[in-house]
Amino acid sequence: MDNRSFDDKRIAQGYACDRPWLHKVVIERMKSDLNIGKNFHNGLDVGCGAGLSTRALKLICDSVTGTDISREMIQACIENHDASEYTFYAAKAEETHFNGVPYDIVTAAGVINWVDKDAFLENMKLVMASKALLVIYDFWISDHMLENDAYREWFHKFYLTEFPKPPRNEEVWHQSDLPEGFIIKDQVTYRMQHEFDLDAFIRFMMTQSNVHQQIQSGQKTENEIYRQMKQTLSPIFCETRQTLIFDAYSWYIERQ
Repeated sequence: MDNRSFDDKRIAQGYACDRPWLHKVVIERMKSDLNIGKNFHNGLDVGCGAGLSTRALKLICDSVTGTDISREMIQACIENHDASEYTFYAAKAEETHFNGVPYDIVTAAGVINWVDKDAFLENMKLVMASKALLVIYDFWISDHMLENDAYREWFHKFYLTEFPKPPRNEEVWHQSDLPEGFIIKDQVTYRMQHEFDLDAFIRFMMTQSNVHQQIQSGQKTENEIYRQMKQTLSPIFCETRQTLIFDAYSWYIERQ
């Protein structure tokens, strides 16, 4: 499975409608971690998906551009964002560009598992201004819900068994791995949380890459997976809202 697998209308709509806007929390965390008190001017969001991460970048940036390899994702962005405030275009993370003004901040949410690191960083050298900030981050579901041990059992015995995690590059970047011209300022790990009702949680889970892989390959249908999840999760939710814990990381890299 690679990032081209996300060029799918169903998954683009799911990203736009069914994923929590935790990107905003990441940006607030970045401001605190780096003691940033002013806006950036020109920002790029690489691998923008359906635009949630671009919207978060806009909170601290005057002008923002979002790019994604998936044309379906870009179409979802265009349909859901004001063209006077956002620019979107389809491009690989390794092949972005700028029109006259280099970017002083670049964000990449959930992207580096799928890109060629060396080609990506060489491209960033071309599009980023001196002293610009590259923020690489991701967050993902954990096996933990607040005060709900039954979910942990479901996660391991049902979810990961029925929907094995597809292969991806999970390499942690170190300073020695980076080309000349980039300095790692900090790398932090943390947790976030979000409250779901049963239907919202299932719709969110239907956007996960391992679930999407089975739908895309024809192993299971959307309806089959939805019914299966509802049957196994209903006793866990018990008609109440539950709080899911997300694991997260942020890497702050400066372009010299």
